[in-house]
Amino acid sequence: MATTSNVEAKELDLVNKVELRIALTDSDSKLQSLLHTYLPPLLLKLASDYTSVRNKVISICQHVNTRIQPPKIKLPVAGLLKQYKENTNAIIRYYDLLYIQQGLQRLPVSDRTALLPTLVHGINKNFQESARNTATLFNLLLKLLHSLPLPLRGSTDDLNLRQQLGFEDGIEDARFITLWIGKLILFAPNPSSKPLPGLDAEECSFLQLYDRKDTWQPGVAGGMNLVDTKVVAVKFVASGAFTDTERFFPALFASSDPNSRLADVGDDMTKRAITAVSLEDKDTLDRIFGLYLGTRGNNGSLPAPAPLQIKLLTLLCKSKRATSYTENIRIVKEGLTSFQGEGVLSSKAAKGLEASKLRTQIFAYTNWLARVSETADIGVIAPNLVSQLRDFIESQGWPIMIDQIPGQGNHEASLRGLAYESIGVLAKASPTTLLLDEDLDLLRWLFNSLAADSAGRDVSLSIEQALSSVLGGFSGDSSSRLKLPLEDLLLYNMQRQPGNTEDSDIKVIRSTRFAAVRFANRCLPFSNIKARWINILAIGSGVSERKEMLEEGSKGLDPYWYRMLNPDKPGATQLGRSSDLKHQWPVLAELIDQFFGEGSVWNTERAREPPLPMVDAYGPAILFCRNVLISEALSSKMSTIDGGWDQQLDTTIKNDEHVRVKIRDHLYAMIARSTTRKALETLLMAAFKGVTASGSKSAALCCESLLQLCSLSPESSIARLAQEGLASLKECIYSNDRSLRDSSSHLFGILGSHYDCNQAELLQMIDGFDMQSRGWKDAVGSDCFRVHGAILATAYFWSRRDVRVHTLAMQENEAKVKVAVDRSLEILNVSNDKTLLDAATNSIIELSLFGILSPKSLAAPYSASGVVKKLSEIAAKGNESAVKALGSFAMQCDEEVTDEAVLHQILDALFKLHEVRDPSMHFAIGEALSCALAGWQSKALIAAADMEGQNCPSSSRSVSLSWILERVIENCKSTKPTLRQAVAIWLLCLVQFCGHLPPLQERLRDCQVAFKGFLADRESLNQETASRGLSLVYEKGDRSLKDDLVRDLVGSFTGSSANMAGRVSDETQLFEPGALPTGDGSITTYKDIMSLAAEVGNPSLVYQFMSLAANNAIWTSRAALGRFGLSNIFSDSSVDGYLAQNPKLYPALFRYRFDPNTNVRNSMNDIWTALVHEPTATIDQHFDSIMSDLLKNILGKEWRTRQACCAAIADLVQSRPAAKYQKYVGEIWTLTFKAIRLHEQLIVGKVCDDIKESVRTAAMALARVLVGILTRGLEAGDSSSQSAGAMLKNVLPFLLSPSGLESPAEDVKAFSLAALLQIIKKSSKDILRPFVPDLVGRLILLLSSLEPEGIEYIRLRAEQYGLTGQQIDDARLSGVRGSPMLEAIERCLEFLDEASMQELRRPLENAITTGLGLPSRVGGSRVLVSLSTRHNYIFRPHANHFLRLARKQVLDRNETISASYSAACGYLTRLASDEEILKLVEHCRKLYFESEEERHRVVAGEIVLAMSKYATDRFNSLAADILPFVFIAKHDSHEQAKTLFQDTWNETVGGSRAVLLYMQEIFQLALKYLDSPRWSLKHTAAFAIAEAINATGDGINDSIAQIIWPGLQKAVDGKTWEGKERVLQAFVKFARTDNAVTKDEQTWAQIQKIMLRESKRKNVTYRPHALACLTTYVELGESMDLATEVYEITAPIIEDLLGGPDEMDLDSRSGGPSSKTVTEDTLANAQAALLRSINPRNQTNEDLCSNMSRALALTVRTLSENGSRKVHEAIIEAEKSLFQKMQRAPQQSSSERLVTVLNGYLKTLFETKDAVEQTRIKAAEAAAAFAPLTGTHERLRAALMDAIGSTRPQERSVPVQEALERARRAIPDA
Repeated sequence: MATTSNVEAKELDLVNKVELRIALTDSDSKLQSLLHTYLPPLLLKLASDYTSVRNKVISICQHVNTRIQPPKIKLPVAGLLKQYKENTNAIIRYYDLLYIQQGLQRLPVSDRTALLPTLVHGINKNFQESARNTATLFNLLLKLLHSLPLPLRGSTDDLNLRQQLGFEDGIEDARFITLWIGKLILFAPNPSSKPLPGLDAEECSFLQLYDRKDTWQPGVAGGMNLVDTKVVAVKFVASGAFTDTERFFPALFASSDPNSRLADVGDDMTKRAITAVSLEDKDTLDRIFGLYLGTRGNNGSLPAPAPLQIKLLTLLCKSKRATSYTENIRIVKEGLTSFQGEGVLSSKAAKGLEASKLRTQIFAYTNWLARVSETADIGVIAPNLVSQLRDFIESQGWPIMIDQIPGQGNHEASLRGLAYESIGVLAKASPTTLLLDEDLDLLRWLFNSLAADSAGRDVSLSIEQALSSVLGGFSGDSSSRLKLPLEDLLLYNMQRQPGNTEDSDIKVIRSTRFAAVRFANRCLPFSNIKARWINILAIGSGVSERKEMLEEGSKGLDPYWYRMLNPDKPGATQLGRSSDLKHQWPVLAELIDQFFGEGSVWNTERAREPPLPMVDAYGPAILFCRNVLISEALSSKMSTIDGGWDQQLDTTIKNDEHVRVKIRDHLYAMIARSTTRKALETLLMAAFKGVTASGSKSAALCCESLLQLCSLSPESSIARLAQEGLASLKECIYSNDRSLRDSSSHLFGILGSHYDCNQAELLQMIDGFDMQSRGWKDAVGSDCFRVHGAILATAYFWSRRDVRVHTLAMQENEAKVKVAVDRSLEILNVSNDKTLLDAATNSIIELSLFGILSPKSLAAPYSASGVVKKLSEIAAKGNESAVKALGSFAMQCDEEVTDEAVLHQILDALFKLHEVRDPSMHFAIGEALSCALAGWQSKALIAAADMEGQNCPSSSRSVSLSWILERVIENCKSTKPTLRQAVAIWLLCLVQFCGHLPPLQERLRDCQVAFKGFLADRESLNQETASRGLSLVYEKGDRSLKDDLVRDLVGSFTGSSANMAGRVSDETQLFEPGALPTGDGSITTYKDIMSLAAEVGNPSLVYQFMSLAANNAIWTSRAALGRFGLSNIFSDSSVDGYLAQNPKLYPALFRYRFDPNTNVRNSMNDIWTALVHEPTATIDQHFDSIMSDLLKNILGKEWRTRQACCAAIADLVQSRPAAKYQKYVGEIWTLTFKAIRLHEQLIVGKVCDDIKESVRTAAMALARVLVGILTRGLEAGDSSSQSAGAMLKNVLPFLLSPSGLESPAEDVKAFSLAALLQIIKKSSKDILRPFVPDLVGRLILLLSSLEPEGIEYIRLRAEQYGLTGQQIDDARLSGVRGSPMLEAIERCLEFLDEASMQELRRPLENAITTGLGLPSRVGGSRVLVSLSTRHNYIFRPHANHFLRLARKQVLDRNETISASYSAACGYLTRLASDEEILKLVEHCRKLYFESEEERHRVVAGEIVLAMSKYATDRFNSLAADILPFVFIAKHDSHEQAKTLFQDTWNETVGGSRAVLLYMQEIFQLALKYLDSPRWSLKHTAAFAIAEAINATGDGINDSIAQIIWPGLQKAVDGKTWEGKERVLQAFVKFARTDNAVTKDEQTWAQIQKIMLRESKRKNVTYRPHALACLTTYVELGESMDLATEVYEITAPIIEDLLGGPDEMDLDSRSGGPSSKTVTEDTLANAQAALLRSINPRNQTNEDLCSNMSRALALTVRTLSENGSRKVHEAIIEAEKSLFQKMQRAPQQSSSERLVTVLNGYLKTLFETKDAVEQTRIKAAEAAAAFAPLTGTHERLRAALMDAIGSTRPQERSVPVQEALERARRAIPDA
């Protein structure tokens, strides 16, 4: 117990000693020293175990508190802070903080900043121990930041700052500080500490020191300015003390702050920090979602402000992991409902443009969710999101939109469209949960929206886009459960018509048919019958529908386009072989039932009621059914589906015997089955109905399909048509449509010769045709067509009648046949009509084919020779029918060896037709030769066998065939171009149609040699013909022949064989006519070359020209390779033949695939496709050899080779991984640039033909590819970036050189610009930074080079185009701002650091000072602006220098350039020093006051306005130096300069009274320029003085008056000038104030003297104002008595105005008042001054009578001579004032004279009967003022009573009556 007492006593003793020491200190310095020693240890005793000790310490602290009040006493803050950090006792910490807070501000800056490491050390741990104490520490930290000098960013000190503050080891402390600084940025003063956006209640309390209201009140001790604190805190975060990860969120918050001081720094930080933050990190995303949505609970944080939410959504749109958060539903829901005030996002949070941006970003995020989310994640949230979006749309009114917010209709409609698009994207992303339900609710809703939404076209486009997105969700579904509802929905939408109102009260306003067709084509399989019917409905909709719908309907019926719309699975390229059932053909029976069965609009059983409905779709429907039938027949032989599959199909059916057999067998099988038999018969009847229906536009198409089917169908299947429909063909046979006549006549021949044909009907038609054709001689116009049809139908019928057994009598038949034959021969011999001749020749063809017409059957007057001769004559004119007729007629001739034989005559006639130059004629001749030589064995007659069981035997003609073949092969050696072309085609036809016959089999090798001779031919048709012929020879030959052919072809291709060129004769044509002109002709043949060589005496010329010809031939020969099946030769040989052992062909072949010649290129691609079955593997195998060959030839002598190499390399490097060609990259770049430069030299040398341009274009294309490779390398990892960086050193100089952006070629400019932009866009900062300084300078200088050359010409002649130069410059400025090059410059600036900024200084200065042209000049100013705003940290040290530089540029003669640099000066003052800013202001003053040019005053105004706008803080800090100048300059007479300074003043000054702050400076400056020799400056200074006086109000004190008076006196002195009245008015206002100056008698006398002087001025415009001021002045005081002086001034004026002649009312030339107005104003003001100058108080009765009498005289005269209302009212008002003065004057005895004078004044008041109502009211009010004066004068009272009594009854105006009544009552004793 004793020990405890001793310890307590000792502690008390120690404490008492400290107390004693403190008490004994007698000075503040001693107390400070003592506290530094004892205060921290004294506070430690607060942890004593003894209450007495603790109480004693507290008592001492109270004493200390009273002693340390003087601020000069410094406390041991460092020791106390260290003690706080080391001690955990709450009481000790409390007192430590108490004294730290009190002593911190007393420390010098250096001591304060030294505390920072200690303060921040362990602050995170402190927070865990005590949040309240840590709040104080954090507050102290913020106070310290105001004093902390931050080093230059990127400097060594900046980089070391993190270590100095201990954040390297104290990472948690750094995170804590950035966390709370971020919260500080979001904080706003909140007395009740309620939750704020982004902050909960606890956090608000923390930042407000737990409800200390003065925390953020700068006027209170210890309070801080919140905005300034945020700024210094953000700058602290931007320093090197923190990492990018730590500063990310504070930077993000600052960037969204509305204060630009925060936002600028925040934007810069965010751009730098974003790369260090992973948006896939869970903690980061949790915080983002927490900020966006807020936290739950009463005290939870509110959602972030809208600008920050927009930023957060932008981040979420880059995170895939964010899509897995279920909070996304809340984001969309609350974002969409916020406009209604629902949810946590109330309308207070976001309004107007801000709300629009937020919702737009929400929709963007919704699209991101749909595109990126995992299937499982989107499946969870998509239904809710779509539900919210639908609610949003329906809340606006659906389907009729209601404008909920006036004036925002377009905005709401835009959001509506975005909502629809988002629904589509979400539905596509999650089809299972949203689309694929059996009700198809969402799809049905979208279709209804498309049909009825009233929001406008843009919204309807959005709905269509949504439906397009939904397509992707449906197209992958093959569920049968959706088939029926989807079919029903689509069919329903096909039937909707705009204007109809449906059962659901939906009014259809637009068609949904196009969307329905698209869905049918993509969501239903090709085999779906209803989908194909929808296609038919689309085609049949007519021309009223949109063209796209007709095209879409056609695509749905085309298997190729259907496959393009719905890509097949890999490996399924043939129709019918696809493993995907989606692409299968429909079932024919079901299809026909849908189209033509019962219930269909085209029911074939229904009686024909022409015209057919949907007539435009009938033909396509029949054709589609035919295609389905053929696809079933050829399921194992169907050709590959490609773009021309339908034409290939028709050709195959016509020419391929095996295919026809296959189809015929299938048709037989269909007849054998009852179900398919009905389908076939229905199809045939439907097609026949389409042929015969009146008005059918599809008749020809139906007839072609029906003819094809009938020619292959069994006899039984067409029996019904023969029985019932024969007569209905008559109109078609007589049609004006040629194709319909031909096909219907052919059809008649097949059906009319049928067994079951109606004989009576047939005979009637035959007789009718005979009757019609008899009148052929007189037929013209449509009658010719009818004769044509009748002759054809008759020929088709009789030609097929012998094939079938018929019941007609033979004799009758023979007679009719003879008539038909004779008529055709007669027309052939007599007629010249082309239509009739065509009928005759085609009739001869058909009659000859089947043996009805033969040489033996001819009788006089016709003979076989005559027929041959006539047909030959017609054929020589290019008639193909005549040629075929010769061939058909030859089939019936006997084979004889004599020249007179008919067959020999025909063959000779056909040979003579080689002179015809039409290739199609020669194919007809070849076909005719094959028919003549092989008869029905010729493959050319396959399609002619169009009846079941047709058997037409033909005799063998091997001798003639061999003879003709020999003759053709021999003529292949001819050099005559026309003959060579003819025999090449004939030989091709013989091999094709007769190649199976022995004579041709024996001569295949000779045919091969002949065809090879044409490969080197200069005619591309000959080459192609030879190519096709060689492929046919190859097909028919054995392996030995095949290998020989391939070997020879490859030798020719590689140039190693001489056989390709053939033999040269004198007439061999080597060049096209005109290719080598000689002045009087051109060199074309070998003979020409020999003659030219002999003439010039140079035999070597022969070899030179022959070399050129060989080169020409070898190139054109390559065009033949690969065409018409030659690819099959190489394809087969590459497997087991010659090419398999010779792979050297591949490099050359790869290069030739890119040959500039289209034929060569197509040929080589065909060969490549055939030869290379696995292109990727082949190219990889031969890559090195291919690349080496290309690089070797890229600079070759031949332009074709160079161009092909460029294109080939571009293709090769694009399709291969970078590693494959990495070793060639450098060489490729080098050679490409050489190629480009080579061709540029060619262009400069004026070799500007298209060929050379194409080479250059190819080289440029390769350069573009290389740039693409480079940019991809820049985006890739480190290894690729290093090589890309090395390439940049070569690429950038080239792009910036005269070969690039400065090239005279526009395409080169465009390429270089695009390449440069791509490089800059894709480059990382580390790679591009070394090039940035030079790059920026060069780009600025190049801005002008991209401007059109004629722009300056147009600007100089702007008036000729109805423009001004400024308008053109404004357009140019707009172009610069939107220039992609300026964007590239901005991108480069992003990469700057301190070192590169220093390097940029010289190039930028050079660009600014030497740049020519407006774009470059303006571009330099834009760069300065960007550096000042977005890169201010690194640019600050250079701001002074560039401000001085910009100051020189503002004087440019071009106003746009001047204004741009003025704005740049404004931005630069943000960073410049005060001294430099003041120099700039002084420069502006000199421009304004000293320059003689008016434009310079405008420039000064632009600079000052820019400073006030863009550097407001700096402007305000120097306001005292700037605003006086601005105040004076804003009164400039130049309107533009005045406006600029006026705007500056309004921007920076709060109110008119602010002028008092700068009164002395304003008047000092004004006084200086009142003496200026320039009148404009004098007037400006005077106006400024006048306004300054007006702005002071009535309270001008003595000090201000002393300042004002000298300047005012000087301003009002001098002559009159325009606007001087404003100064005089201010002068009167000053005189009216009560101050020491106006009280001074001498000064007052001077004022009076000035007033009287100014009133005497003679200036007509100025005088009314001077008199008005005099009127005001004479009533300033009760003692004023200037009646005499005023009378002397005004009387002459009034006399002059009244006595002068009447003047015309003329307008002022200067735009001022008219002369009449000036006169009235002068007279009114003179009268008012005269009457108001009379002061009864200071005048004797006699003087008053005298003054009033003479004034009355003038007044009466004025009223009588001038009836102006203005003058009248001015007099009445002045008289009223006089009467009131008389009432206030001391009572004097009234003389009779005064009564008389007053009576006169009374009369003037009632001479207003004719005046306007307002004047009469004023007169009555003046009478009321006069009434009290009548109290002692009965005569006056009676006169007034009489006047009122006589006037009032006559007055109709109630207000006037009331005023008169008031006057009456005012009469004493009345």
